Amino acid sequence: MSDSLEFRLLKYIVAVAETSNFTRAAERLFLAQPSLSKQIRDLEEEIGFAIFDRGRDGVRVTLAGEMIVAYAKETLRVRDELVAMARAVYLGDVPPLRLGFSSFVSGHILQSFRETYCGIFPGCEIKLTGGDPAQVLQRINQRALDCAILPMPIENDIYNAQQISQSPLVICLRGDDPLAQQSQLDIHEIADRIKIFRDPELQPSAHSRLVEMFAEVGIAMNLACSANTPADIQWMVKSGYGLALIDQVAPLDPGLTSRPIAGVNWTADTAFVHHNRADHIALPFIERSLAQRWRDGNKKKRPEIIRPEQLKLLA
Repeated sequence: MSDSLEFRLLKYIVAVAETSNFTRAAERLFLAQPSLSKQIRDLEEEIGFAIFDRGRDGVRVTLAGEMIVAYAKETLRVRDELVAMARAVYLGDVPPLRLGFSSFVSGHILQSFRETYCGIFPGCEIKLTGGDPAQVLQRINQRALDCAILPMPIENDIYNAQQISQSPLVICLRGDDPLAQQSQLDIHEIADRIKIFRDPELQPSAHSRLVEMFAEVGIAMNLACSANTPADIQWMVKSGYGLALIDQVAPLDPGLTSRPIAGVNWTADTAFVHHNRADHIALPFIERSLAQRWRDGNKKKRPEIIRPEQLKLLA
C-alpha cells in the first residue's frame, strides 16, 4: 500500500464500513462512486483478501476486514489527536498538567515521568501537588487535578489506572541489627518484628491487600506503629520501634539498610491515574507513551520474574 495514500484509504474504508454502501460513502467523501470502489478493490487485490463482501442487500465487512476497519479507526483517531496536540503546542495553548502524587511514590518515577512529558511536549508546564492517595483521588474527582502517580491498587472504576512501575518490597532495618548480617530474611522468622506500616487510612484498599498477603503466608500482621510518610517510617525503624516493608528503590537514611525477603515475591506497584472523563489534551499521548515503556521494560525482564505474586502496595 502506498504511503502517500495510506491515510486516505483508511478514511475510505471507515466510510464504507459505517455506511454499508459505496454510494453513500462516496457522497460523504465527496468522491465519485466508481473511483471509491476501484481504490478499495485495488487495495483488496494488493493485500490478498476482501475487506468487504458486496451483495444485493448492501456491503458487509468480512471477518478479516473487521481487523482492518478497527485499525483504520484507531489510526485515524490517533492521527487527529496528534495534529490537535501539535497545533496546541505550536500555539502555546496546552494547559499546565496538574499532576498529583503520593510521598510513597519513588522520586525517580516522578523524574522519569517529567522527562517523558517534556520530551513529548517541549515547553509545556507540569504543576505538582503532593498528598496521601485518598486526598489526591478526591482532587481528581473535583477536577482540581488532571492526573496522578499513586501506589496501587486503585479499585474504583471511575478511574483509569495504568500500571507504570513495579519493584520488590524489602525489609528496612538498622545497620547494626544482627539481621543485617544475613543476605536475605525469612518472612516467618521476622514477622513479629515487622511493626511499622503506612497508616491504613491513607489508602484502605492497599492496607487490606497487605493484610491478605500476610494471611496467605500464614502470618498475622502486627500493626504497632503507623506512619504518614516514608520519612516517618525510616525514623521509626532507626529509633528501634521495629522493622518495616519499603520499596527496594527507596533511598535510605544513614544508619539504615535493607534486605530482600526470602520465599515471597511482594512488589511495590505504581500507577498513572486519571478520571475516566478527564479531558486534558495530553492524556492520550501520556498513556500511550507510558504503556510502551512498561511493555519495553517487561521485555527486558527474565521470563520467570515478569509476573511475580504481586503485593499492590508501596511501603
